[in-house]
Amino acid sequence: MDAVFRAAAIYMVLLILFKIAGRRSLADITNFDLLLLMIIGEATQQALLGDDFSITNAIIVITTLIVIDISLSLIKLRFSRITALIEGTSTLIVENGRPLKKRLSEARLREEDVLLAARLSQGLEQMKQIKYAILEKNGKISIIPYSSD
Repeated sequence: MDAVFRAAAIYMVLLILFKIAGRRSLADITNFDLLLLMIIGEATQQALLGDDFSITNAIIVITTLIVIDISLSLIKLRFSRITALIEGTSTLIVENGRPLKKRLSEARLREEDVLLAARLSQGLEQMKQIKYAILEKNGKISIIPYSSD
């Protein structure tokens, strides 16, 4: 039973820590992020299994983590507030060509990040060409240019 409680505690702690760390898609991780994830994975493995490295304990831990994940996904389907709390919401970061500096700062983004997304997705070169930029829940930046009508 100790493995179940340990797995549940580690799952919740990691969920909270990654929520605090902010949104970033896997495509955008840096070498530092990858290294950090590898170290977290190793530390998590040690915390989950403790001194018991048996196959039975590993199966219990894995089953517990999957049950927690499935339970959370069912809860998120039923309660939209919990979904917003766990996954976050989309955030407007540029409006009518003007960066919303407070929101960029809260998301730990720079104007250069928005311009990079604008160049890659729309071929835009200047902030004034962007009608809206939205930081999506998955960490990607969506760019909506002014229409060319």
